Amino acid sequence: MSSTASGKNGTWRNWGGNVVARPAREVTPASVEELASAVRRAAEDGLTVKAVGTGHSFTAVAATDGVLIRPHLLTGIRGIDRDAMTVTVEAGTPLKRLNTALAREGLSLTNMGDIMEQTVSGATSTGTHGTGRDSASIAAQIKGLELVTADGSVLSCSERENPEVFAAARIGLGALGVVTAITFAVEPEFLLTAREEPMPLDRVLADFDQLWAENEHFEFYWFPHTGNTNTKRNNRSAGPERPVGQAAGWFEDEFLSNGLFQVAQWVGRAAPVTVPAIARISSRALSARTYTDIPYKVFTSPRRVRFVEMEYAVPRAALVDTLRELKSMIDRAGLRISFPVEVRTAPADDITLSTASGRDSAYIAIHMFRGTPYQAYFTAAERIFTAHEGRPHWGKVHTRDAAHFAEAYPRFGEFTALRNRLDPDRRFQNDHLRRVLGP
Repeated sequence: MSSTASGKNGTWRNWGGNVVARPAREVTPASVEELASAVRRAAEDGLTVKAVGTGHSFTAVAATDGVLIRPHLLTGIRGIDRDAMTVTVEAGTPLKRLNTALAREGLSLTNMGDIMEQTVSGATSTGTHGTGRDSASIAAQIKGLELVTADGSVLSCSERENPEVFAAARIGLGALGVVTAITFAVEPEFLLTAREEPMPLDRVLADFDQLWAENEHFEFYWFPHTGNTNTKRNNRSAGPERPVGQAAGWFEDEFLSNGLFQVAQWVGRAAPVTVPAIARISSRALSARTYTDIPYKVFTSPRRVRFVEMEYAVPRAALVDTLRELKSMIDRAGLRISFPVEVRTAPADDITLSTASGRDSAYIAIHMFRGTPYQAYFTAAERIFTAHEGRPHWGKVHTRDAAHFAEAYPRFGEFTALRNRLDPDRRFQNDHLRRVLGP
């Protein structure tokens, strides 16, 4: 099966396999006009509407028992403006296609997440991000967007046009309308040099501020049950290009990071007692390497092992304490965690419901192999994250509700007021949005 979520007998499943929906009908519009008329027809039939991308969210943010809109015919680049240095792209375009199309034009996004299977609208609407000292999430690179609202009208927004909608809709959770096109800021293609190397966790935590300050993009993976991490530093480079060799790339990225890792997960699921030993081996399997390539080949990598994920953004200054608490909780609780914990950062941004809205942030992502019980681990971790003013990623597993978000986001009321104005009849409502945004 491809990385795209699948539907059989009228059911839709997300990539992680933890969300199932049975829509009343599915629509695959080939134009903005067709999409707008599908929204109007849903209103006549008293049905709610949700657009889905590739199903890479672990929450039910896109689930519906009403009209399910699949945007895969709304793909491709509408136009490139080299004076403004922007690209306008249809909402259903996968990030992978956007990245390769931009590369052909000698252009690139400034920053991106670590996979590129998602559609541009699905990725931005849930706040998908990579890591960056100065450069923020994919949504923060949006310069304009087009939205079909509840009455079927098409709204264009930017800093100048409908700015209050623009502030919110860049990470709109599908609650304000269906995004049909996005205009991104781009820049001339550049090279990044990636330096990956193992480092003891104690050293990473002791030197975290320095590692963050000295690198444009710093991230690390900590392997629970060990004191080991794998660090990655990406910085702009004058070249020359020195990509990972095909054989080395296959060994590190496919065999170790996907193939052997998959086998290790199967073994760990069947015999949890083996997990700490597997973790010690895994944490030493990846050796140091340096390579230089165009951005999307450095930022992103294949993820073929299926998992379920929780990720919280905490204030960057709280990262070290939060991670130390997470480590002692895992050791104390006797949990068997076979997936590394991923740590990234983002600068403050001005998007209403961005996890980095108004504050410099650090992200801690925890994962469990698909089919392994994850509730005990996620519940205990979530308690630690929320104690440190954590904000959950909108596309990852969490149990927070509107009351929590009203406290966590100073501009939460601004978002819900806009939603009342744009969607008074809750055409884009579902159970998940009812929980996180209120009725």
